[in-house]
Amino acid sequence: MDLYERTVSVEKIYEGKVLKLNIETVELPDGNYSEKEILKHPGGVAILAYTSEDTILLVEQFRKPIERVLFEIPAGKIEANEALEVCAMRELEEETGFKAKKMKYLGKIVTAPGYCDEYIHFYKAEELYKGTIGGDEDEFIQVHQLKIDRIKELIKSGEIIDGKTIAALMLLE
Repeated sequence: MDLYERTVSVEKIYEGKVLKLNIETVELPDGNYSEKEILKHPGGVAILAYTSEDTILLVEQFRKPIERVLFEIPAGKIEANEALEVCAMRELEEETGFKAKKMKYLGKIVTAPGYCDEYIHFYKAEELYKGTIGGDEDEFIQVHQLKIDRIKELIKSGEIIDGKTIAALMLLE
């Protein structure tokens, strides 16, 4: 059976600074129709930033949608027409105050394919050096250096619950 769902129509419901919400009418594989609520997102990058062979940078910040402070790898939204690696370099510096001499693409994931088209692209940053911490005016971030084994312990204990951070560890070489 062909599982593809053909889009018949798109109704734009909302457009904000980051997200757009559409209702798409699709034709299902069996010929019936269904409405899908789809969040459109420009995508993002996330960075495994190594300060040593077994230590990476994590950022700590409050996440309003879940009313909780999270530990995460540095990450951010891709700007319009921005190259992925340029975005990774920018976000690394904005969130941590570090730049990287080496940046390597590791892969990508989809975050919530049941209702959102966001992809997160992962990079490995090495040979870090001091840059300028910046960020958005509404971002308040604390930077931490943690050993990878400690991060794995924090994931297993439920203290780190951020999906992109957990997924990134699967990409370690």
